[in-house]
Amino acid sequence: MKPVYLDNNATTMVAPEVLEEMLPFFGELYGNPSSMHTFGGQVGIRLKQARTDIAEVLGCRADELIFTSCGSEGDNTAILSALAAQPEKRHLITTRVEHPAVLSLAKHLEEKGYEVTLLGVDESGRLDIEELKGAIRKDTALVSVMYANNETGTIFPIPEIAALCKARGVLFHTDAVQAVGKVDIDLEKLPVDMLVLSGHKLHAPKGVGVLYVRRGTPFRPFLIGGHQERGRRAGTENTAGIIGLATAMKLAKANMASENSTVKALRDRLESGLLASIPHSQINGDIGHRLPNTSSIAFKFVEGEAILLMLDQYGICASSGSACTSGSLEPSHVLRAMGVPFTFAHGSIRFSLSRYTTDAEIDLVLDKLPGIIETLRRMSPFTEESMPKPACTC
Repeated sequence: MKPVYLDNNATTMVAPEVLEEMLPFFGELYGNPSSMHTFGGQVGIRLKQARTDIAEVLGCRADELIFTSCGSEGDNTAILSALAAQPEKRHLITTRVEHPAVLSLAKHLEEKGYEVTLLGVDESGRLDIEELKGAIRKDTALVSVMYANNETGTIFPIPEIAALCKARGVLFHTDAVQAVGKVDIDLEKLPVDMLVLSGHKLHAPKGVGVLYVRRGTPFRPFLIGGHQERGRRAGTENTAGIIGLATAMKLAKANMASENSTVKALRDRLESGLLASIPHSQINGDIGHRLPNTSSIAFKFVEGEAILLMLDQYGICASSGSACTSGSLEPSHVLRAMGVPFTFAHGSIRFSLSRYTTDAEIDLVLDKLPGIIETLRRMSPFTEESMPKPACTC
């Protein structure tokens, strides 16, 4: 059975054009790009061109890019660098809805004696800029806010946040892993100090990412060893992956208009169909300001894990949140931070589409999911009558 893959925020298929560009570097062009001989040197030339291509897509200088293995490495490097470069500053600001790559590190830093402020969000997952303004202190080393939430798709006002941090003299980092390729980003105009992306979220392979560090930003390397990446990230470059990423980013830019029209239309049709056919369902997140491919839908009185298992019987791939926390049966930390009621949060499913998603795939979900929810609700011990009533305040 060919899968109906609607879990593209977890990972994406490698685009055929990307694979084609990569293949020679697994075979005849296997030289080390740092070697002095011509055989390796020709690979180094292709690596340099890939760096230039990625910089052009992002609107930055090629020497401001550091190639990494993934988004988690990029986030960790950015945050730890900001703290190491400013040892007198022991305060970090981030949000309650960040990816585990940021939140788990923040918790680790608290255990090491740093102070961490976690900003809240409203019921739509939106950040309160005034709360951020009040949280910035003289000893704040870094503000870290994701560009778009991986579970709900809610887009944060990154230009406004970046401008605020610049005005207050505080370094700003954004995890843009879900946004790059879906949101127009021009780093020449966007005053962020550090930005992170990951290839496998935009039809490049797993195992390659980018950390952008604006020229002049103090930086301390996370991986120390060889001279690669101008001494900022040791280790032989993932040449095939980097070249694939460059191709994927050019394709993403060329397809961005389609992403924001055709893919968005498919997502909206999925949502409207499910909301119309399944009572007690709702959309999580900022409906008016979110990624065009992402839909977090909550179904009351059922469990997300059971929904996913039954969808899987039809070959439909979705998720209950971040792939990095999918082993947990607890409701999503993102939905908890938004104050989504327990009866909805436990039954929340994330569908994330791509430019390869088809009308027929959406039709299959619309055909099968209402019956799945009806079946699970008949089995569920939770009903309106079984839930505890609020205490009387009269």
